[in-house]
Amino acid sequence: MSENDQVTALNLPPLSPLPEKTQKYFDICQEKLGMVPNVLVAHAFNIDKLNAFTALYNETMLADSGLSKLEREMIAVVVSSVNKCFYCLTAHGQAVRELSGDPILGEMLVMNYRVADLSARQRAMLDFAEKITIESHRIEESDRADLRSVGFSDQDIWDIANVAAFFNMSNRVASAIDMRPNDAYHAQSR
Repeated sequence: MSENDQVTALNLPPLSPLPEKTQKYFDICQEKLGMVPNVLVAHAFNIDKLNAFTALYNETMLADSGLSKLEREMIAVVVSSVNKCFYCLTAHGQAVRELSGDPILGEMLVMNYRVADLSARQRAMLDFAEKITIESHRIEESDRADLRSVGFSDQDIWDIANVAAFFNMSNRVASAIDMRPNDAYHAQSR
């Protein structure tokens, strides 16, 4: 699929022209990333939806947190792996490769995080994120205690839960509308 192809299976083209603030945001993405991520393009048919998505993404993934950017990306990949979300596995797998400097780690998390050489902290975090994804109704105090035992604060547990929940939602939307990742992600940080 080339960058000019439709980014989802839905016929919802971006507004044209984009509002000035949105165009400026897309221009910054193009400058910093070399592309406008297709997830943003997919939302651009409705600026209110785009703004809501980006505000939640930015708060969840970029705001101050006891979780590093890499840890949040690792959660995104593990959740997306469980959900088999092609878009998020591609985009966030690339982010793990870039942030960790380790292309093998990115691939391991995409395929099966249990084969990766992870710290006890990372393993507990990813086990919790996976449990949220597969069986959130089975989360118990012992699960939160496991996170505290490896150094996570209650605020960190909140953040882990929110990152996992955000990607569970995003994965389902991306899969339902056949959202396609930008071609550029596949070759980056390898």
